[in-house]
Amino acid sequence: MKKTFPLKVEGKHPDRHLEAIKHEVRKYIRRERRRALPAGVDFWDFDCKFGTEASCAEGVHLSALTGLMDAVARAGGERFYVEVVTRHGHRQPRPPASTPAGTDGVRPTEGPLHATAAHPGAPHAGAA
Repeated sequence: MKKTFPLKVEGKHPDRHLEAIKHEVRKYIRRERRRALPAGVDFWDFDCKFGTEASCAEGVHLSALTGLMDAVARAGGERFYVEVVTRHGHRQPRPPASTPAGTDGVRPTEGPLHATAAHPGAPHAGAA
């Protein structure tokens, strides 16, 4: 989707028109996410650009689009440009969790601290 949206349309309330624009962008994103994934692709990712004109559009994150649309409308802008292009996304494996120096990552199984933490109703080791 590469489109310039006018904000001031005769006969339409500006707030309702802005909501209709947001709905159109969200609908496009939902439609693209429903498409079948090619082999070797984990998810659909989106490259987004936003600006007052197509020539001055800058790359933004997908989650920032609606906030930027609101900001242009509050500032009294006449129009804005939105570009949302679908691309293949690949998940990166998570790195293994590291353990603090000097420990092997194993929790103690004996001792008064373990007994109190595991059983809140059990008497403390120092209780008489």
